[in-house]
Amino acid sequence: MGLLKEFKEFAVKGNMMDMAIGVIIGASFNKVIDVLVKKVLMPPLSYLTNGIDFKDKVIILRDAELNSAGEIIQEKIALGYGALFEAFLDFIIIGFTVFIVVKFMNRLRNKAQDTKDDTVVTPKDIQLLSDLTDLMKEQNELLRNK
Repeated sequence: MGLLKEFKEFAVKGNMMDMAIGVIIGASFNKVIDVLVKKVLMPPLSYLTNGIDFKDKVIILRDAELNSAGEIIQEKIALGYGALFEAFLDFIIIGFTVFIVVKFMNRLRNKAQDTKDDTVVTPKDIQLLSDLTDLMKEQNELLRNK
């Protein structure tokens, strides 16, 4: 029964919902990046390299073997370095985009936690801690002056 109780606490705290939202947004983000790389970035890169299509670039280790009827007896073995290049490009774009989003979110969070900044509403817990700190400073100065 302990496992069920733990699961209930986990689900009620919102961790499960946060995780589900993250997975859904991540899947959508993956589709956007995939289209960005394959349909926006790779065509100009292919144009600049005289029509090279990177996804089809392979190093053939062994050619396919055919029988006398032309049927494949053994498949070819090839290393798909073009697909690896596209995956690296995906990774770089995703990494840079996540970096920019995190940088933006940190800037907003720092701005929201600055109790002196009146342009942004400070969260209640941060405001209470700031007020408590100010009261403690006042109390310490009163005690020093005695």
